[in-house]
Order: sequence, then C-alpha cells, then structure tokens
Amino acid sequence: MKRLLIVGAGGFGREVLCWARDVAPTQSEWSIGGFLDANAAALDGFDVPLEILGNPAEFAPAETDRYVCAIGDPATKQRLVAGLAARGARFATLIHPSVIMGADCRIGDGCIVCPRAVLTTHVTLGRFVTVNIASTVGHDARLGDWCTLSDGVDITGNVTLGEGVFAGSHACVLPGLRIGDRAVVGAGAVVTRNVSAGSTMFGVPAKLICTKAAK
Repeated sequence: MKRLLIVGAGGFGREVLCWARDVAPTQSEWSIGGFLDANAAALDGFDVPLEILGNPAEFAPAETDRYVCAIGDPATKQRLVAGLAARGARFATLIHPSVIMGADCRIGDGCIVCPRAVLTTHVTLGRFVTVNIASTVGHDARLGDWCTLSDGVDITGNVTLGEGVFAGSHACVLPGLRIGDRAVVGAGAVVTRNVSAGSTMFGVPAKLICTKAAK
C-alpha cells in the first residue's frame, strides 16, 4: 500500500482530501497520508486529522509515496510538480466516482477530475489538468498540460486549450475555438473568438484585458 500525499493544504487541498476519501474505497493502491505545503500553519483552525509533512520544494520522496497536486495556479503547479518529479516523485490521477465520462476519453498523469464533472466523448486531458466541480468538457476537446478549470466551466466541443490555461468559475468557451498557452479566461467570461498565448480575457463577450510576455 502506497501513501498518498496531497501537495497544497489550502482550500483546494482540503477539497481534494474529501474527493480522495471518496475515491479510496474503490482502489487498493494507496491510503491518504498527509499534506505538503510551504506554510506549516495552513491547516490551523481546521478539523483535518492529517498533518503537513513538509515543504514540497524540499521534500524527499519515498518509493512508497504517491502524490496529487492540489494547486490551482498552473505555473505554481508546474513548478512544484517539476521539482518533486526531479527528486523521484510519482503522481496519482484522481477521478471522483461521480464523474460522467463518455467513450474514448484520454486522461493524462496527475489529473484531478472533481465531483459532477462531465467529459463527454473523445476528450483529451494532458498531464496535471484540473477539472473542478461541475465543469463540462465537450466532445473532441483537447486540454494541454497544466490547465486548470475552476468550478462550473463549460469547454464546448472541438475546443483546444494550450498548456497552462486557467479558466475561472463559470467561464465558457464556444465550440471550435483555440485558447493559447498560459492564457487566462476570467470568471463568467464567454469566449467567442480564438485567444492568443498569454492573454487575459474577461467579460461577455470576453475582451482582452492584458497580455503576458512569453517566457
């Protein structure tokens, strides 16, 4: 039996603990062992019967550990995962039992798919993609590595998200569009045209707010 460690003990980390508890009875590979977080006091004041075992930037993985990264920000998620992986960490994929998933969906390593999410058919999720509560990903959509969908996001059919895209709560991307790498789609935005890499979009219809320089 492996020990599952949750990277990030903030609000999303505590949510992921709940979803991991729901998943645990359906599998026999791991049991939940604790959290990693740079803030040793992150769980103070919360009734969570698990400890923060260390800082993910410094933690030395054991062969019997498995990890799930409960970090919403794509860049931070990528940085922490890369550091742990370089030290030998192996990551679990967490799919809640209430998820509806159609035929021929492909789910990359390290993904988290939260309760009541829907992946219709021929959906592809890259590595370490987060699909939060009640989000929907339509037919033939492709989400690149490190993407994060907040709760209630609607990614419609044939949409392509590049790497590291962040979509805020209840954002919607209309069919067939492409969202470039590291773009941000703000909460409640409705995207009606392609979005270039590094752009931040807000509003209905979504309009460009700013563009980050490529790294």
